Amino acid sequence: MEDNLDEFLEFGLDIAKHAGEIMRKYFNENNGSSYKFDNTIVTSADLEINHYLIKRVKETYPDHSVYGEEESLAKSYKEWICDPVDGTAMYARQIPVAVFSLSYCVNGIPLVGIIYDPFTENMYTAVKHKGAFKNGERIHVSEDDFDNMKTIVNIDCWPTADYDILPVINEIQDKTYLVAIGSVIHAGALVADGKFDAAIFPGTVNKNVDMPAVKIIVEEAGGMVTNFIGENDRYDEPKINGAIISNKVLYPKLLNLVEKYAKDRTIEI
Repeated sequence: MEDNLDEFLEFGLDIAKHAGEIMRKYFNENNGSSYKFDNTIVTSADLEINHYLIKRVKETYPDHSVYGEEESLAKSYKEWICDPVDGTAMYARQIPVAVFSLSYCVNGIPLVGIIYDPFTENMYTAVKHKGAFKNGERIHVSEDDFDNMKTIVNIDCWPTADYDILPVINEIQDKTYLVAIGSVIHAGALVADGKFDAAIFPGTVNKNVDMPAVKIIVEEAGGMVTNFIGENDRYDEPKINGAIISNKVLYPKLLNLVEKYAKDRTIEI
């Protein structure tokens, strides 16, 4: 592990605070939202934050690269991976659930993670082997098993996702309270904080930016984050194979259900 991870955390925190200012600036104004080639929304906040990150990394760590959802810089094994506004569809509709996400990765493995909710000003952070924190206070995942009155599982699904997780939803709908808040990164932060118990995310292509900060923060909080086949993805590559974000009690059960029921729409049967 590199000795200057705490320095990278401080750098990332400064970026996150500025990103929060940008998100709040555009939230109640004309946010310049438009649709990208894949029919997902991009706003002025996404573009401005991503560009600001690249500028700061160029100035401060010229040997590092940036993998941003909207814009990238060079390519290095030392890389900052960013989702400038996760939950853009909600953000564009002035629903305050979106968050900023940034991670410092080496060879695609996250060593520092930051998730910032600019509306509550909750800052979730983790450095490898040093625990996970919210606003400087240590956080932990829950230890709850399935209980339809107690546990909460966040579900993301959309009709063009490579994985069809509706059979998984059908299997667990009477065992837990299912929600979909519109930001998997925000949901991941809530799993780390013990507010949610798990999240299931069927994202694949171009969804690598969603997971690195979630992975290190949740795992440093005592949880588990893997893909749909129980493996660790590299986040410096553009495709992941879904994600299970969970406390350690629910994780093996969710993995078993995902492996058993989640259908890969890309496979001809």
